[in-house]
Amino acid sequence: MAVNCGMSESIESIPEESHPTRAGLVTLVGLPNVGKSSLLNRLIDQKLSIVTPFAQTTRERVVGIDSRDGAQMIFVDTPGIVDPAYLLHHSMLGLIRDALSDTDVVVLLLDGRDPPPELGEEMLSLLNRSGSRLVVAINKIDIATTAAVARLRSWAHNQLEVPAISISAATGAGVDELRARIIAGLPASPFLYPDDELSTQSVRFFVSELIRETVFEQYQEEIPYSVAVRVDEFREAEDPLFIRATIYVERASQKGILIGRRGAAIRELGTASRRKIEIFVGRRIYLDLWIKILPNWRKKSIELQRLGFPVPPEKA
Repeated sequence: MAVNCGMSESIESIPEESHPTRAGLVTLVGLPNVGKSSLLNRLIDQKLSIVTPFAQTTRERVVGIDSRDGAQMIFVDTPGIVDPAYLLHHSMLGLIRDALSDTDVVVLLLDGRDPPPELGEEMLSLLNRSGSRLVVAINKIDIATTAAVARLRSWAHNQLEVPAISISAATGAGVDELRARIIAGLPASPFLYPDDELSTQSVRFFVSELIRETVFEQYQEEIPYSVAVRVDEFREAEDPLFIRATIYVERASQKGILIGRRGAAIRELGTASRRKIEIFVGRRIYLDLWIKILPNWRKKSIELQRLGFPVPPEKA
């Protein structure tokens, strides 16, 4: 990720009066399906992180940049905190730990409909060490009960000693207050990126995510979690823009489901994905989709690394 890891230290060495603007990293964390991706999209007024009704949709850190009102917030949307069942989960948890260790503000997002979360000792310790950098936001207040929100407020006060903000990523309620709280926690600094930049990640990354989002939308739960997408070719000079992408699955039966009877399912997937990508890149595209079997890729370090997922050293 193209973000300066020594950012906080270098910022602190600059006299505050020299830089009336503020800038820094803001990490979004929480259990699966609490709405982190929806909140990121709401905060930057742009769809960058894919959103589905399924838990654990986000697998990698999605970085979005919001520059306004003299502040630049570099948001990092992390995977949901899970009890790891296989190697991909360990990779996702490693991303969360890394993000928490190098950030200026941490936003812990809670689902207003759920009971207080069981985060585990390690995660609670990391959050408590964040101290004044930690902001707790209770999401989905538009559909949560007053009693459920009150329980979460009490949990945040007792476990983390932090007052919680009530928000709705869906409606925008409370988001301005959350943004103001985040900005107040950022260090004084010049902007770290051009003020019209939306992300540090490549267009290829977002193309692969839009294809994966469409898989979540069109297939049953078993299939999406077994799918990884990689963009193999991206010919910007051609019109329409040529994109060739490979969808990896774990079993031959999954490949058959994705293709469908006489190729009907893969054609539908390609058409829906192409429409999304054209909106994102702002031009016509030709999308060439391939499906390959990569047995048990979620459990094999060599395959995870091949697909671009970091593997914790102790699990490699």
